[in-house]
Amino acid sequence: MFKQIGRELREHSPFTAIGALTGIVLMLALYKIPYSLSYKIFYTLHPLHVLLSAFVTTSMYLLHTEGSKKKKILAILLIGYFGSVGIGTLSDSVVPFLGETLLNLPNKGIHLGFIEEWWLVNPLALLGILIAYFRPTTKFPHAGHVLVSTWASTFHVIMALGGFRVWYEYLVLFVFLFLAVWVPCCTSDIVFPLMFVKLRVKDTRS
Repeated sequence: MFKQIGRELREHSPFTAIGALTGIVLMLALYKIPYSLSYKIFYTLHPLHVLLSAFVTTSMYLLHTEGSKKKKILAILLIGYFGSVGIGTLSDSVVPFLGETLLNLPNKGIHLGFIEEWWLVNPLALLGILIAYFRPTTKFPHAGHVLVSTWASTFHVIMALGGFRVWYEYLVLFVFLFLAVWVPCCTSDIVFPLMFVKLRVKDTRS
């Protein structure tokens, strides 16, 4: 598993870097947009990211386990939910907020979608799990997942910018955008569900 994790991280790092660069371009182009508009865009992209993540995470778990799905309903729900909402929140909100705090951006704040907009984020996570339950597949373009996650993180930062920033702050923000997507996305899609597959196999043999 560790070899697979390392391979996935290496393979996805170039595209993640490109995605982070598009996020910086958006920051440079849209730093003047109203806070209310960036908030709305964030709460379009973040729920979409959660939906995609719930679908891929649940599919990965289902495709690597054996036995009746009906007997694993609780496991499917927990893995799909925490793998999408938990890790998606880390990616889209927590890591960007750490960057905002480090740079002391004027409008910094942490936006936890599963609480702040619970009526939108949580049902979409459940919808992603439900779709994967009936049609599990991992043949979803990971590039799309990465871009949606990157742009959600980007608009979380845009809410905090408060205007144009000095050049070196954008370098710092690039690093945080990269980290916000690189590790959490691979973790959500691959490591998190497969970890429970390994635990299940271990329990079966004991």
